[in-house]
Parts: sequence; structure tokens; C-alpha cells
Amino acid sequence: MLKGKTDKTNLPSRHVTEGPSRAPHRSYFYAMGLDEEAIAQPWVGVATCWNEAAPCNIALNRQAQAVKLGVKKGMGTPREFTTITVTDGIAMGHEGMRSSLASREAIADTVELTMRGHCYDAIVGLAGCDKSLPGMMMAMVRLNTPSVFIYGGSILPGRLNGQDVTVQDVFEAVGKHQAGNMSDAELEVLERVACPSAGACGGQFTANTMACVSEAVGLALLNSSGAPAPYESRDHYGVASGEAVMNLIEKNIRARDIVTRKSLENAARVVACTGGSTNAGLHLPAIAAEAGIDFDLFDVCDIFRDTPYFVDLKPGGQYVAKDLYEAGGVPVVMKELRKAGLMHEDCMTASGREIGEELDMIKGEADGKVIYPVETPITATGGVVGLKGNLAPEGAIVKVAGMSTQEQTFTGPARVFECEEDAFEAVKARQYEEGEVIVIRNEGPSGGPGMREMLATTAALSGQGMGKKVALITDGRFSGATRGFCVGHVGPEAAHGGPIALVENGDMITLNAITGELSVDLSDEELAERKANWKGPRETIYASGALWKYAQLVGSTRLGALTHPGAKGEKHIYMDL
Repeated sequence: MLKGKTDKTNLPSRHVTEGPSRAPHRSYFYAMGLDEEAIAQPWVGVATCWNEAAPCNIALNRQAQAVKLGVKKGMGTPREFTTITVTDGIAMGHEGMRSSLASREAIADTVELTMRGHCYDAIVGLAGCDKSLPGMMMAMVRLNTPSVFIYGGSILPGRLNGQDVTVQDVFEAVGKHQAGNMSDAELEVLERVACPSAGACGGQFTANTMACVSEAVGLALLNSSGAPAPYESRDHYGVASGEAVMNLIEKNIRARDIVTRKSLENAARVVACTGGSTNAGLHLPAIAAEAGIDFDLFDVCDIFRDTPYFVDLKPGGQYVAKDLYEAGGVPVVMKELRKAGLMHEDCMTASGREIGEELDMIKGEADGKVIYPVETPITATGGVVGLKGNLAPEGAIVKVAGMSTQEQTFTGPARVFECEEDAFEAVKARQYEEGEVIVIRNEGPSGGPGMREMLATTAALSGQGMGKKVALITDGRFSGATRGFCVGHVGPEAAHGGPIALVENGDMITLNAITGELSVDLSDEELAERKANWKGPRETIYASGALWKYAQLVGSTRLGALTHPGAKGEKHIYMDL
């Protein structure tokens, strides 16, 4: 805890609080009710993605007040600000989904600009929905300030006919309804009960996956991501996070002291063993790039390949985030990984202690139901697998959690669609055959633009009972809630002339999650000939505005789909200006 007048010689807030020349700046602070003591203390940005778009964000403003109490207890001056969120569940299945991945960059950029413009010394960032978690963590690492991340918490599961239900069930129910296997009334009942509270989607979809990452990578206090959003106990973690960031300021522990190659490997382990979202294969490389660390999709997938899958969470398994929390949460998961020698214990965390020291204090053990002992996992390899081959020279990714070994290989003729809408209409009309590989292209970060998720299409297939009878590949993304042999992130994307742009109906495609193969039965010469005759990227309707800018700037999916050079291109660090 910092006591007395703070020495701001090395703190950014000196630029707005110290000396006679800053009298005009201080006059603004007095206008907001701050006193001389508050102005003289370290300034902490308390950033939230609060909005009224969806339940994942609605509780963040309440939790921010708890964080501010903690900052004040630690003798700091909290300044709350908000940024945007685009919530995938609302954006799903229409043009709005193009805004989702681009919002990650907008979140990171706006948090960076706010911190820079106001010279805050540290940040506590609160986020609730899919892209807001990596976006907030990217800003922390980019700025390299003392940083603590806190997740807003998951939604409580709904109950119907004695069973837990989630929004995934509603998406899949749409397919059942279209197939005539569910009535209007049954669908209406399900949609009213599936999401009973504030909080992010409860399965191990992207939000909860990245919440687990926040703890494993060290930016969040251990167990802080577990409690569901409505639990008032979340406020204790808010206060503790506010106090923790003041400790980091005092010790000058910054985000890049925490986010290292080793801590990113720890995070990838946790994604794999929990059957997490394939989107982690996009976000971990992006966070790494903000620290100047080479850690691309192939590095992530190498870790996925040799990590056992032992946490039984939806969509591949049975349980939701609330169940994981009650079984001991991410700390118990990491204890199991440690038993197998799969954790780097010398990584610094937001508590100011190394992860090994933190795990030594955790009493819980695997319950054998939600968290299996690492010695007897659900499957011997991770719930997420990387693929590579002549159809994906820059890689692709698939979630295999919950799939049997036999289901992890698939060969069939291509049925090609130029966009998601065409594929969804064909699936609705059953204009596809069992055994086919559905190819959806022009949905990458640049070609989409925006790299949409395909949950509507995959959920419709599942609802028709065809989820295991076809495979699907795309240069777009899949929701963390997707099930079945659905391969995303195929790179290079079609807009960049990748092989997925050259596939034609009937080409035989082989997918093998066991050997890591994604190939098309065409010779190098045939592919080269098709490339020579390729007419170039498909035109989009986005010729101006934010998505046009995004399409011009966005880089390879393999490297995290960044829109700037990352720390490798920087010539200064914000904290040292």
C-alpha cells in the first residue's frame, strides 16, 4: 500500500497532475470533486465494456464500483471509463457479425487512447463478452502498465424439464424447429428460460475460455473469473483487484512482466484441457504480438496436441461455468496440469506472486465429475486441434472435445458456398448430401470483412441431426458453442488467394484431426493452374467506414488477425514516456 505523497517521477500521471503548468488540468479535477490528496495519488483507469446490448455486460458497471473501492483502499485514485462491446449472441447470423472481431481491435484501441490521453498509471479492466476479454488484455499488454483483468462472470444456466439449458440449446432448437421436430410453443418456452440472469454464455464458449486464459496467463487474480455474474461475492474480487493493481504499481510489475512466452503456454494448456473455444487460437497470438512474442496458431496447436482433455464442459461435455466454479475453478484445473508437469510455475501473476506460489495455497482437488484427475482424462489429447495441408498452408483449427476417435477423420466431396448466407439457406432447404464437406469461403478477416462466426449454420445442421454426417470448413470462425467436425481459420483466407478460394464442387477433401491434416485431392500443378485463372477477391458491400478500414489493415489469421505491427514495431513504451 502506498502512503504519503506519491513520488510520480516515473508515473505517467505526472504529466497531468504535477507542477504549476498543470494548474488548468487540476482545475478540471477539482470540478469533479477530487481533492489535493486524490490528485497527488497514482491514477488508475477502471475500464469496463458496460452497455445494455446483452446480459454479458449489464453487471459490469456495478462491479466497477467495487474495483474503485479497492483502488481507494490502496491509496489510489480510480477513474472509470467505458468502451464498446459487440456481443456475438446478438450479432450472430446476420450482417452484424462482421462487427464482432473488428470490435476486439476497437476495444484495444479505445482503451489505449483513453489511457494515453489522460495519463493513467495503471489499469483494471472488466469485460464480459467474447471479444472484449482479449481486447482488454491486448490493451494492457500494448500499454505495458501495471494491469489487472477481471471477468464480469458467467450467466446462470436455465432450467427446463429438469435439465440445465443454455443459449446453445436455443440456437440448436432453431434447427429442430426448421426440421419440424419442435413446435412454435416449445421454442417459445425454451427461449424464455434459457438465459435467466446477467452474465456471459455459461458453456466453455469464447467468453469463459478467455476468462480461464486471464487467470492462467496471470493477468487476473486466481479464481476471480469463476463466480457467476449475479453473485454479490464477485464484488470481493473487484475490491481485491483494485487493491492488487496498487501493489503492482508499488512493485513496478507491468503487463509484460506477466505475459511471457511461458505464461502464454500455460494459458494454451488451460484452453486445451477444458475443451475451450477455437477462438483462443486467434486471441492468444494477438495478445502475444502485443508483447512482441512470437506465438502463432501453430505454436498454440502444438500445445493443444499434447495436453490431455479432462474438464467436462459444454458444448462437448455436460457442465457449465457455474459447475466449474463449484468444483474449484481454474486453480484446481492448473493444479492438475502441474501434477502432469504441464505448467510453468515461475510465471508472475497479478497478485505479485508466481503462479506456483499461488497454486500452493489452493486446497481444492479434482472432483472426478466436472474436473477429472489428469491421470484419467476424458481423452489423452486436447479438446482443440490444429490442422495443416495443401488446403490450409497457414493452418486451421477444430474443436474435437466430445468427438470420438472415429469422428475425427472425414473425407468427402466439396460443396462450395461463397458466403455464410448461401450455406445457411442451403442447409435450411436440405440442399446438401450426407458425407459432403461444406466449404464456406470469403468469410475471413479481410474478405468478409470481419471473420464471422458460423453458429447459425452449424446449429441448424445439429438441429437436423446432421452434425456428425457432414463436415464444414471455412476461412471464417466458429462460435465456441459449435459442435461437430467444423474447421475454422483456414489460412490464407480466400481474399488473399489461399487454396480455399480455388476449391470447386466435387473436389475430394480430407480432414484428419488425429494426424492434423486438411488437404484437397489436387496436385500442386492443378492448384497453380487454378490460381492463375483466379479472378481475385470477391467484392464486398463495405467500401467505406470502420469495416473497410479493418479489411485494409488486418493481417494473417495465423498471427492473430492484428491491424498493427505489435510490440515488434514500437519505438517507445507508454509507461516510459
